[in-house]
Order: sequence, then structure tokens, then C-alpha cells
Amino acid sequence: MRARVLGYGKAFWVVGMACLASTVAAESAVAITRPGLVPEASLNPADTAWMLSATGLVLLMTLPGLALFYAGMVRRKNVINTMASVLAVAALVSLLWLGLGYSLAFTPGTPWLGSLARAGFAGMDYVKDSAQVAVSHLAPHVPESVFAMFQLTFAVITPALIVGALVERMRFSALLWFAGLWSLLVYAPVAHWAWEPGGWMAQLGTLDFAGGTVVHINAGAAGLVCAYVLGPRLGYGREPFEPYSLALTMVGTGLLWVGWFGFNAGSALAADGRAGLAMLVTHLAASAGALAWMLGEWVRRRRPSLLGLCSGVVAGLVAITPASGYVTPASAVLIGAVAGLACYWGATGLKRLLRADDSLDVFGVHGIGGLVGCLMTGLLANPVVGGAKGQLVVQALGAVAVLGYSLVMTWVVLGLTRVLVGLRVDEASEQGGLDVAQHREHLGA
Repeated sequence: MRARVLGYGKAFWVVGMACLASTVAAESAVAITRPGLVPEASLNPADTAWMLSATGLVLLMTLPGLALFYAGMVRRKNVINTMASVLAVAALVSLLWLGLGYSLAFTPGTPWLGSLARAGFAGMDYVKDSAQVAVSHLAPHVPESVFAMFQLTFAVITPALIVGALVERMRFSALLWFAGLWSLLVYAPVAHWAWEPGGWMAQLGTLDFAGGTVVHINAGAAGLVCAYVLGPRLGYGREPFEPYSLALTMVGTGLLWVGWFGFNAGSALAADGRAGLAMLVTHLAASAGALAWMLGEWVRRRRPSLLGLCSGVVAGLVAITPASGYVTPASAVLIGAVAGLACYWGATGLKRLLRADDSLDVFGVHGIGGLVGCLMTGLLANPVVGGAKGQLVVQALGAVAVLGYSLVMTWVVLGLTRVLVGLRVDEASEQGGLDVAQHREHLGA
């Protein structure tokens, strides 16, 4: 045990030194490139209003969308724990993101990590008397508070997605430690790589309009590692795990679908034609994903299911996310259809091959869907739409890099969490359900 602790300590020391080096190297660059305070009159009111709306839509995806989507699929005895997990992760990551993660992700620094120049809630200034407001170099036409809050909603939903892979067996305290560390050590660096212009993936030309790599491949890989490290739920594969309420899952799917318009169209960072097209292709891909999954299930199992339709919607939404600002409507339908079939296989055949109890198919849907979307962006990105031509090899390199980094660092974060508080509840608690064992609460009659 002592050797293991020392090993984890060494790994985090290396990561910490890398972060410190990037911070020191970046400070002078930040002072030059950051716009800082600008006259409020220089902002674009329409863009600001749209970004405020998009931010609310994306937060709706997590609260209550994802909470309902997941809660409907777990067993009755774990519904409250599942909802509490999503809610607590959202609250914790919000504070960590604005206090530290946003600076690491969206401040110019090295190709690997940003500076700490905006840590501690810096950069959110508004001076009423002189009518000045802080802006980001990435969105100088809207207040930085709006841009940072919009990015917060992405930072919140990504670790919340991972909850679906570890439900019904992880300690609540362990989840909070894991989510907090993961958001800073995994999510923030990957966001910097892809979305900060100085990040190595951005410089390479990797296209990720709204989070195919940063959110979905990242969360999918982490979910797979969590499933392996935690081990299967008691009775997995030997007894039926009846979902509590597919009606809740359907409601959650609808909220995710509507919220995803903010996710993708909001990533245009403007109320313009690109945002409008991103919204359209998002809807088309979701529709195609739902029908493709339904068709695959109908052929394979001889009947369609509501759960399959809901899963297909999410598969199409996941896959169009990196491509939404770069492809035509016809390409979006193709991406959604391929994702629906690929994710159906990911949640069935591939899941059996991997032998991992990924409880709610985080890797099968988000990991596989993210990979499909990332690679098809390389094939179908149209320069007329987004001003960038897709490069399949570059897209594949970015996807593999994020997949590998998330796999390794998630294992490290889980190892540290195990040392701090342990990971899994005892057998009696798992049998009785985490609602009572972890929260002393239960659903009424």
C-alpha cells in the first residue's frame, strides 16, 4: 500500500510540475494577448443575448436532463443516489471551474496547459461607473463572464456523464473526490488542447466544434476505466436489472435534445448563420440516430424499444457535436445514421467483448459516438460551411490522443481516490441500495 501511495504521489508530482512550468512560461504572453477591460458599448448585444440563452440550454442538459435520463435507467433503490450524484458533481465542478479550471483551459500558455492568470474568479470584472467589462480573447464581443459560464456548462456535463458508468456501486464521497480531481487534471488540459488557439490539437488542425473529443471521447474513455476499476455490480449478468422508469428516461432525452441546440449552436459564439446551421444539423443527426438505432434493434431483436429510441437520439447528438459547425445537412443525416448503428453495437456486441459493467453505456454511446463523429468530421467537413477542410489522419490523431490520455489519467485519479476514501460501497449497502446506504433517503410509495 505504501508503495502504491508513493507511486500515485510521484505521478501527481510530475503533473503538478508540468502545470507549474506552463504557468510560469505563460504569464508574460497572457499580459500581451488578453484584451482585458473594454467599453461595454463595444459588445454585440445580439451575440450576448444568444450566448446567455445557449448557456441556460446547456445547463438544462445536466440539470435536470441528464439526471432524469440516468435515474430512469437504474434500479428503484438507486434513483436518489443517481440524481444526487449528477447534482453534486454539477455544483462542485462549477466552483472548481471558475476558480481554477477555466484559467487552465482558456488562458494562453503552452500547447499543453494554460496559465493561472485568471484563477480565483479573475477575469469576470464589470465596472458600472466607467461602463467597462472584461472579455476573453476567444470571444471579445461578449462579456467574459458569459463566455466562462458557457464553457462551465461543458465542464459540468462531462464528469456528470461519467456517473452513468459507475452508478449503483461507488461511494458518494469517492465520486466527489474523483469528479473534482478529474475535472482539473483531465478535462481542463484536453479543453486547452482543442479549444485554446495555442493548444497542440488546435495548432495541428483538429476540428472539434462543440466537444466530440473534449466531452464525449474523454468521458467515454473515463467511464470505461471506472467500470473496470470498480468491477461489476453484484448480480450483473445473472439477474435482471429492471430500470425504474423509462418515462423519466424519455423526459430526460427530450431535455437533452433541446439543450443540445445550445451545446452546438452556442459554440458558434454568435447569433449568426453558422449557429443556425449548427442547430439544424444537430436536429437532423438526432433524428437519424434515433431511427438507425431503432432499425438495428428491430432487425436484431424483432421489435423496437423506447430505450433504444432514446439511446439513438443521444448517439446522433454525440456524433454531430464535433461536426456541427463544419458540415451540410445531408452530411449530418449520414453522421447520425452511422452513429445510431455504431452505438447500438457499442452498447451490445462491443460491451460483451469488453466484459465491462459500464452500467448505462457511457463508452458504448459517448465513446463510440464521439469517435464516429470525430472521424466523420475529417471526411465530411466542408470548407464552404466552416472555412476548414477535414483531415482524417489529424482527426484520428486527436481522437487517439484524448482517448489515451483519459484512459491513463482516469486510472491515476481513481487510484488516488481509492487511497483517500476508498471507491466502492460494501456488499450490504449495494444490496440494499445506495439511496438508503449513502443518503438515508428513499422513494415514496
